[in-house]
Amino acid sequence: MPTKSHNSRPSIIKVICHDLGRYIGALGAPVETPNIDGLASEGVLFSNHCCTAAQCSPARGSVETGRYPHNNGLVGLAHLGWRIGANEVTLPMYLNRAGYHTRLIGHQHENAEAPMLGYQTIESGGHDARTVAGTLSEFLQEDAQEGQPFYVSCGIGEPHRPYQREGYDRDDPDALEVPPWLPDRPGIREDLAGLHGLIWRLDEAVGEMRESLSDSGLEQETVFIFTTDHGLAMPRAKGTCYEPGIGTTLIVRWPAQFEGARVQDELVNHCDMLPTILDLAGAEVPPQVDGRSYLPLLDGEDYEPHSHLFAEMNWHDQYNPMRAVRTNRFKYVRNFGRRPLVYMPRDIYEGPAGQEMKADYYNEVRPAEELYDLESDPLEMNNLIDDEAHSDAAWTLRTQVHNWMVETNDPLLYGDYAPTRLQRERLEDYGTENGVPHV
Repeated sequence: MPTKSHNSRPSIIKVICHDLGRYIGALGAPVETPNIDGLASEGVLFSNHCCTAAQCSPARGSVETGRYPHNNGLVGLAHLGWRIGANEVTLPMYLNRAGYHTRLIGHQHENAEAPMLGYQTIESGGHDARTVAGTLSEFLQEDAQEGQPFYVSCGIGEPHRPYQREGYDRDDPDALEVPPWLPDRPGIREDLAGLHGLIWRLDEAVGEMRESLSDSGLEQETVFIFTTDHGLAMPRAKGTCYEPGIGTTLIVRWPAQFEGARVQDELVNHCDMLPTILDLAGAEVPPQVDGRSYLPLLDGEDYEPHSHLFAEMNWHDQYNPMRAVRTNRFKYVRNFGRRPLVYMPRDIYEGPAGQEMKADYYNEVRPAEELYDLESDPLEMNNLIDDEAHSDAAWTLRTQVHNWMVETNDPLLYGDYAPTRLQRERLEDYGTENGVPHV
């Protein structure tokens, strides 16, 4: 049986992929992911893990700093000019101080200049799943054997769009199952067919990583974390505060310490990862982080769960300001300004699924507030904000969001986020000229 006392500081491998959400077989998605499911069967699977923003850079910035995007400054995409604040300390910086060797393999999307994140070693040979798995295998057979505890972040590009790629298998669009939160339309099926092929490649890489770790002899002293940044790049997911957007996969495996084959339904999010990893490393958790360590939960000890989690959106390829709070039962979303009923990032909008849905989403304006009962309406289709029977819940959650914004001095309280000149130039270069409506 695993022991509960940590006699030594473990090494840590964090695998973070793009745009996966909770779309794995172990969480009920209609796609085959035997290796990821196998990892879950050996570790702890979190069924209510959430991102802080359903977009790449801000979500990942919360992993790196333990803070919500508007608190750490990374409120837009790094390649379009947004950055983590100059006074923020990142996870690899903390671990460097704690005596860990820190290494980045593959992808990161938190800074246009990767060295600014603080990793001691950066392996930038490619971020496709097979390349990252191969590079990790080389590290585990060579440098990892030196004995110093290590923290390795493995960033995998799949299953980010485009979904139509050479060299990848595709599912049969006519035979696959459409998840219930998407309409069953030809464009949806076409995109899902390609998406499944990318997920199969990701799953294959996870299997290779598990095998490499086992072969290295370091498995018992290494924590293996598998997660993603946000939900699928499909309509009503990425770029929104709905569950398919903010719901994310998290699996944590440490056979020497954590009892496996568990599913935990406590609310946790990306802000909790930094304090958890620092706890594992025996390092002090700084007071300014927004998250809370779930190491006691992994250890099977007393743990005070979150009663609620926040989420937000600011800038993506367009301005899309939202603030939200999620409890075990309810979701409340506050929308700012006149925006499409459902915003779709450019890569979604221009794909088959987006073209199927643009008439549904871009001819209406979204309401100022949304309230959903996740118990009776898990697909979030019935907005209860004007339902008298739910007025108390609406008032409570509206107040929570407002108080959070005041307590954190949220810039959105004082008006719209204005991009800098550099950010505006890059947004213009990135472009909405290919048919995506300005809002």
